[in-house]
Amino acid sequence: MPVSRVRDVCLVSGISVVAIATALIVGAQAEPNAGPPDFASLGEMAWYHDGVNLTRVPDFPGPLRDDPAHHHIDNTGGGEANYSIADLSDPNLTQWAKDIMKKDNEEVLAGKIAFLPHQSCVPAGASMFDMVRGPIPIYFIQSPKEVLIIWPGDHQVRHIYLNVPHSKNPKPSWYGESVGHYEGNTLVIDTIGETTRTFVDNYRTPHSDRLHVQERWTLEDAKTLRMTLVVDDPAAYREPWAGTRTFHRVQQPMIESSCAENNQHFEFHIPVADKADF
Repeated sequence: MPVSRVRDVCLVSGISVVAIATALIVGAQAEPNAGPPDFASLGEMAWYHDGVNLTRVPDFPGPLRDDPAHHHIDNTGGGEANYSIADLSDPNLTQWAKDIMKKDNEEVLAGKIAFLPHQSCVPAGASMFDMVRGPIPIYFIQSPKEVLIIWPGDHQVRHIYLNVPHSKNPKPSWYGESVGHYEGNTLVIDTIGETTRTFVDNYRTPHSDRLHVQERWTLEDAKTLRMTLVVDDPAAYREPWAGTRTFHRVQQPMIESSCAENNQHFEFHIPVADKADF
């Protein structure tokens, strides 16, 4: 089915956009569940991504890319670091998203500090969690009822509750409500209810309360983990987009990293937990 038909079919049939998108990506029935794959980070085992930005999945719009006139440089490349500026000519962006991002880009190019979660010690949100740049590992802890995915920067933790449905009206939160199940050697995660205070990606792409994120974490072999991400939000995107990246298992203990205390040039004021976020 062409990508342009995905949301139309969903509107008629009531089928989840992300469910169709995932079916198209997988391309076949999942293997029977012969026991969950072992993502565990016990024994000081971590997962590092391959250093490559998300790769576009065939037949789907891909993730946003740099504006050709403003190529992103991070602080590990030897040059003067700058902030990410998205190519707003991407046809998959809605006008609503483009208008917000155009204003933000102009302010950043004029000198405004561009917000990034790991710089301000706030959670990244589900999709941006998977797109963190730089050599930062993630860790998994698995139990029969729950999977934890841990990013050691400020010890951010995602909770994925297994084999349960979504709540009827989940209260918005930083990482939303994530439920999951295993399909053979794959952990499937479905997330809704993410607060609009988060961004979709490193380009500070906004989203509405209809953001729907699905991930497939597939253990390809003992040392290789492939993550495929499907993002849908009809307010920000004309069609669901998909991307993928690879993680490699290495032996490394989890190191304590307290964001506020370790940020020597805090750009957004040190956060104070004087009240609940939500």
